[in-house]
Amino acid sequence: MKDYIEERAVEIAEYIIETKATVRQSAKKFGVSKSTVHKDITDRLCHINPSLAEEIRKILNLNKSERHIRGGLATKEKYRHMKS
Repeated sequence: MKDYIEERAVEIAEYIIETKATVRQSAKKFGVSKSTVHKDITDRLCHINPSLAEEIRKILNLNKSERHIRGGLATKEKYRHMKS
């Protein structure tokens, strides 16, 4: 694996841990696709730094369990603005 890919994977992981960011937020911040972020932090990070990968897995699971709530809030906000 190329060095810059490993560095990017670790940088993204550290960013997610610090900010509790989602995959979409991280992709936007680093200027890569959601698929790239997901591949970096799930597959590549396991080989680079297993302990960091374990921390990321916890955050991803939390984000996954909360995503239906965020979607509902976004829809509620959308329709609230349409009424005004």
